[in-house]
Amino acid sequence: MREMYFQPEIETMPREELEKLQSERLVKQVRHVYDNVKMYHDRMDEQGVKPEDIHGIEDLHLLPFITKDDLKEQYPTGMVAVPLRDCVRIQSTSGTTGRRVVAYYTMEDVLIWDECCARAIVAAGGTKDDIVHVCYGYGLFTGGPGLNGGSHMLGSLTIPMSSGNTERQIQFLIDMQATIICCTPSYAYTIAEQITAKGLKDKLHLKAGIFGAEPWTEEMRHDIERMLGVTAYDIYGLTEISGPGVSWECEAHAGLHIQEDHFIPEIIDPATGEVLPDGQIGELVFTCITKKAFPLLRYRTRDLCTLTHEKCACGRTHARMGRLLGRTDDMMIVKGVNVFPSQIEQVLLNNGYLANYQIVVDRSEHNRDFMEVQVELTPDMAASNDVPVEEREKKLVAALRSMLGIGVDVKVVPPMTIPRSEGKAQRVIDKRKLYGV
Repeated sequence: MREMYFQPEIETMPREELEKLQSERLVKQVRHVYDNVKMYHDRMDEQGVKPEDIHGIEDLHLLPFITKDDLKEQYPTGMVAVPLRDCVRIQSTSGTTGRRVVAYYTMEDVLIWDECCARAIVAAGGTKDDIVHVCYGYGLFTGGPGLNGGSHMLGSLTIPMSSGNTERQIQFLIDMQATIICCTPSYAYTIAEQITAKGLKDKLHLKAGIFGAEPWTEEMRHDIERMLGVTAYDIYGLTEISGPGVSWECEAHAGLHIQEDHFIPEIIDPATGEVLPDGQIGELVFTCITKKAFPLLRYRTRDLCTLTHEKCACGRTHARMGRLLGRTDDMMIVKGVNVFPSQIEQVLLNNGYLANYQIVVDRSEHNRDFMEVQVELTPDMAASNDVPVEEREKKLVAALRSMLGIGVDVKVVPPMTIPRSEGKAQRVIDKRKLYGV
């Protein structure tokens, strides 16, 4: 019989008890942060808030927000709330847009993270009898270490493959009879393509995939499930908060369960900071109530989604976040219109194309924006050759105009033309020289 929960007493805790626990932990955490992180101390003083003003989660809104820019300004150790001798690990963001964010962990922080990821694996049907193939990147990136730790805590045999060398990935998936695969959805798709091309699907033993670290659509989920023969589960996390395992899907696939005994979520209006009710789209904000080394209060993630606090069909009581709808900082303004890559991907998948595409945005010599979407034919489309490329492009141009409200150029290219990703896929190339970028 399938195991439902890793820690049932926590995952199914009645809301009243859960909120009492959150309040107790929040009060202690605010005092810890105020006393040990100068930036928080100063921000709270500026806002006229003292630790004794925070009596529970009902007072969370009194605390100041912080952003990724704040964390970069405190690089490398300004946000650390414990002596460095008490820290056992760091993880870090890529730093591709400037200074890195370096997150610190005590041993207790690592174990909490491992617990959250173990809960995710069990929610995907995992047990200690499973073989978990982890091909998220390792090193400073949180993906590999997070799922690796969760698999160990569950007691599963763990294959720490990291990303890359797809031929070897496939060999180990088959030879080691892996039952659960963990990686980015774009890399899962790359692996699935090669398995399909080689006719090796029948040699797989996979039953589930835990995919995260980048946005993906329901259409892409269905393609991966079909090609790998798995049930696909979404997982979410941020280096700043801990890494993957902050939230994850259960078998109901009705949103991602946030581990509310460790992270309190809010949805705010990105422009005003006003806290929004359940069901409204806004920016996701997290407060860490158990992390000791790198505890963040009211951290603005820039991710757009919704929240619900209704009990899930699976029996879990923790709040659920909807699938990510985009990022406030990934949104492109093209010809004066807000455009999210996820909108373009939805159109392509709805029209029978796969997840291999790239968006190129540039500005003409007359200072006019233009956008080209490059999309691959599927192997079946290329083999049948029943519809001229020009007709395919014309149809996609019309579909994208209907979705976005602006004209977009489309270039349909042969299969395997667009570079594959072994980590997070680079979907957008913006060549414009924009102020502030």
